[in-house]
Amino acid sequence: MYSLLIGRFQPFHKGHKAIIDKLLDEGKNVCVAVMDTAYDPDRNPYLLMDRMRWIAETYVSTDRVKIISIPQINEAVYGRDVGYDIREVRFESDIEEISGTKIREEEESWKSSVQ
Repeated sequence: MYSLLIGRFQPFHKGHKAIIDKLLDEGKNVCVAVMDTAYDPDRNPYLLMDRMRWIAETYVSTDRVKIISIPQINEAVYGRDVGYDIREVRFESDIEEISGTKIREEEESWKSSVQ
């Protein structure tokens, strides 16, 4: 059995890692579902295979993390009494406030300064 984490992971960052690590620490296996988003230089600048590779490289030492690709979704729907829980995982503000957009902007700024 697995806990399912769905996201774009644009890019994979310490907030994502904190969620996966928390689940692993709880003794759960984790299935990371990476959305196959269309390329957009501002919002989705990383390719699906790169994002999946970053996660795989982070968890290379365990077989408890599975990574799959899924099409881009706009909602997750569940019926009543489906046999699994849905929960929100909360962290301290330094993790909660991580912004993939800000990370991408800082990376672009850094790239521009070295060219």
